[in-house]
Amino acid sequence: MARTILSMGLPARGFFPLLLLLAALSKGQSLGYEKSPNCVSRECPSYDVLHSQEAFEIRRYKDAVWMATPPINSSSYNEAANTGFEMLFAYIQGKNHQGTKIEMTAPVLNDISPSTGPFCNSSFIVYFYMPRKYQKEPPLSDQVHQESWPQQRYAAIRRFGGFMNDSNIPMEASALKKSLKGTTWESQVASRGSTYTVAGYNSPFEYENRINEVMLLF
Repeated sequence: MARTILSMGLPARGFFPLLLLLAALSKGQSLGYEKSPNCVSRECPSYDVLHSQEAFEIRRYKDAVWMATPPINSSSYNEAANTGFEMLFAYIQGKNHQGTKIEMTAPVLNDISPSTGPFCNSSFIVYFYMPRKYQKEPPLSDQVHQESWPQQRYAAIRRFGGFMNDSNIPMEASALKKSLKGTTWESQVASRGSTYTVAGYNSPFEYENRINEVMLLF
């Protein structure tokens, strides 16, 4: 099997994760976190789980088009997330060049580049996943722009609950990095520096069984 894969020209950097996936499947393991209930009623991006354990999982995302806000400078995650989501919500409600209304998808992503000083703002970019029927030609907008995500194909993921805020997000990101120490993936995510991504699957009006994920892309 391994020789067959190599003969297909698979890049070396993708070979080891694929071997992990094949090994897990051959053992009949159930891979990954359970799918968010929101992904039953809403369209979500596609990915394969390459490795899974209690503290984290490794995913390989498929290329997809998302709509992204400009960078938002703020000292508050909630403030930046609300500002970004308002821009994206206006877009899917028809505030685009075609006047097209677009169904809600999940999750909403937020790229976070933490500040490096006590009085500096962090930088946030909020993303909305485009449904499949708009992947090739998403409606255009002056407020948000089309972007291929992820730019790095793999992601280390840690899942947590509750409402995301400026206290629990850094804590969960730190816990994810700690869980990767000593693993094959540690050196892969190190190149990302302090930047990380969070994904929220629930609306602000859902108070129970909330699903959030912190992600380190590589």
